Amino acid sequence: MHKWSHSYRVFSLLIAITIPCFFFLAVPDEIKAQNPGYAKEPVIVEYDVDPTWPQIPDHISRKGWVSGLAIDSQGDIWFFKKGPDPVQVYTADGKFVRSWGKGNFVNPHQLRIDHEGNIWVADFGLHIVQKYTPEGKLLQTLGTRGEKGEDETHFNMPTDMAITPAGDIFVTDGYGNRRIVHFDKTGKFIKAWGKYGSGPGEFVLPHAIVLDSRGLLYVADRNSGRIQIFDQQGKFIDQWTGLIMPWGLSITKDDELWVCGSSPHWWRRHGKYPEFKDQIFMKIDSQGRVKRIWTIPLGDIGDDKNNPDVSRLKPGEAVGIHAIAEDAKGNIYLGEIYSERAQKFVPVRSRSKSE
Repeated sequence: MHKWSHSYRVFSLLIAITIPCFFFLAVPDEIKAQNPGYAKEPVIVEYDVDPTWPQIPDHISRKGWVSGLAIDSQGDIWFFKKGPDPVQVYTADGKFVRSWGKGNFVNPHQLRIDHEGNIWVADFGLHIVQKYTPEGKLLQTLGTRGEKGEDETHFNMPTDMAITPAGDIFVTDGYGNRRIVHFDKTGKFIKAWGKYGSGPGEFVLPHAIVLDSRGLLYVADRNSGRIQIFDQQGKFIDQWTGLIMPWGLSITKDDELWVCGSSPHWWRRHGKYPEFKDQIFMKIDSQGRVKRIWTIPLGDIGDDKNNPDVSRLKPGEAVGIHAIAEDAKGNIYLGEIYSERAQKFVPVRSRSKSE
């Protein structure tokens, strides 16, 4: 083959590639207007952070993990915080309502509200689950305060609880043990199931639990990156894997599951424990289909997550989203541990041309 023939072919190929690219880049404005490259009516819901929420009064501490979060029937947002003011309540527009629990807790982990409006909390440092009135009066304790174990009257660092309309309690006995424990409404032990492992019905770390309208239990087996589903007798139903490292769960009246955490990864890699590389929350329907996903920026709190420099954080960033709930207007509330705060994210379905 002649040298000029080869050069001609190369030149022809370059022309064939370049001309369409040039045409694409040089599309006249009137054609762009007729055929826009964006949705005129957005089909994706975006979320903006509300930087004014919550309005924490001066006498309430900002220090400590927000590890538990729930919304009551009045639309007020409750969270459980590792600090001097562990239980705090705010309205949806950010106004402070009340706080209680000073000196009662060691390692607050999760907070739930039952069908009667009672407040349930799990403290893995004290190895107990407790039931309170909304005003902070203790009504019931499961487990033995300050004692760990694996029997009918002891937990080993419990993480969460789900309460049925009939009053039955299901506890994820998760950090020390690897089981679900079932009690009746009086606190009588019914049964327990689960053991350490990666198989169906086994657990690596059962970290959160919720109950749907059919009575099915959804368990966030956080460190294995899956959500397992059981009936109330402990029968394994299904599992959803490879979607998210599930830290927190909540469920809507339509049985849609909200889960927060990070994108999937091995919990231990190269001798280290990379807890997360990002921060996301997603909605999953009862069939396991992902209906919505939103990523928020991973914030900078310095090198020591247990002594974070939260002054570096911007609104909308987070480090360690741990609890999630959605209100009646579709606002999403997140409780964060290492960034030591709760935030409100507002759904956005349309924007002005200036936004």
